[in-house]
Amino acid sequence: MMDARYEVQRFPCCGNQIVNLGLRLLWHFLHLFVSLWYLGVGMVDGVESYLISCGILNRYKSFDVSKLNYLAIVMESEDARRISKVIQLLQWLEAIGVKHLCLYDVEGILKRSKESILQKLNNAVLYEDIEEKKDLQQDKKHITLEFTSISDGKEAVAKAANLLYSKYLELAKTDKGQEVLMYTEAHLDDTLRAIGYRGPEPDLLLVYGPARCHLGFPAWRMRYTEIV
Repeated sequence: MMDARYEVQRFPCCGNQIVNLGLRLLWHFLHLFVSLWYLGVGMVDGVESYLISCGILNRYKSFDVSKLNYLAIVMESEDARRISKVIQLLQWLEAIGVKHLCLYDVEGILKRSKESILQKLNNAVLYEDIEEKKDLQQDKKHITLEFTSISDGKEAVAKAANLLYSKYLELAKTDKGQEVLMYTEAHLDDTLRAIGYRGPEPDLLLVYGPARCHLGFPAWRMRYTEIV
């Protein structure tokens, strides 16, 4: 009787071990398959990029950028210090037809280097130098560059808050001051536009760096922006 009970208890135990071993082997097999798949895709993309850069493939000649009215590029400070790489990126974007860009980094490295960047780009003009911002999209001859940093966002918020507060004090002296004032998004937009910090909203925002965030890029300028 003792041997029979021992056999009955041992067989379920062995069955569970076989099932666990099978599941573990299946998991390792799937992990290996996915790893090899991504390795192969990465190698194909690398070879394709090399052939395109060498001019052997012309895949991006028909690339349509007509819907990309404004492009924003966010970089970490380490990447922003590589000015030569930034210039190469801008030259490539200009070659494919991108005309209006905003360059952003937290410390303002790109803003301090804008003179050297402009010297390397023949048709580049600063966004703040354009007299009529309404004619921005009609300018097809130049590439428009805007340089911003996190200090611009902080300064914009501080100035907007001061202006809204001053308006509140003025209304407080009138009969309307007795009512409860509610500030909406439209009020903030009008205030930022009045102090010159509204700026165009990018259609696409490219983030260079390991952090999956906009690194302090003005949030009021990317309500409908696609972030990659």
